[in-house]
Amino acid sequence: MSKLFSKYATPFTTGLFLVSLISGIALFFHVGPSAFHGMHEWLSMVLILPFVLHVWKNWRPFVSYFKRLPMLIALVVSLAASAIFFMPSEGEGGGGNPLVGIMRKVQAAQVSVIAPLYGLEPAELTAKLSDAGMPPASVDQSMAEIASSNGKSDRDMLSFLSSLKR
Repeated sequence: MSKLFSKYATPFTTGLFLVSLISGIALFFHVGPSAFHGMHEWLSMVLILPFVLHVWKNWRPFVSYFKRLPMLIALVVSLAASAIFFMPSEGEGGGGNPLVGIMRKVQAAQVSVIAPLYGLEPAELTAKLSDAGMPPASVDQSMAEIASSNGKSDRDMLSFLSSLKR
């Protein structure tokens, strides 16, 4: 069994790393099917096992890296780079994509607040929402509430808003 693990540790580490790499790039640039998200998360978790087996198989050379300055430098730089994402951004407890914060604000805004951004009166935006199959109950309803009450997702609402011309 040990020989089997030893034989497949590096090939599976390589294969799953490539899957993680490609899906991660697609997620970063917001391209490709939505399946990339689940695939990236789950197969990155699966990658842990072949990685551990790979380290086990190559233990002596691996340990020798820790005796050299490049490993220390790489670990410090990696830690510093990851720490940036934990720094608070304006109005939030942690880092992250600032566009997500903007989208949350838009979703929480009422029709009467969003309409002027598109050069529309609230009644005009209400009509456009109704034409798109998302009639609001009132101009005081948030965009997220309108989407939800009409069986639509927040993403559907954002797609609708992005289709409006200024």
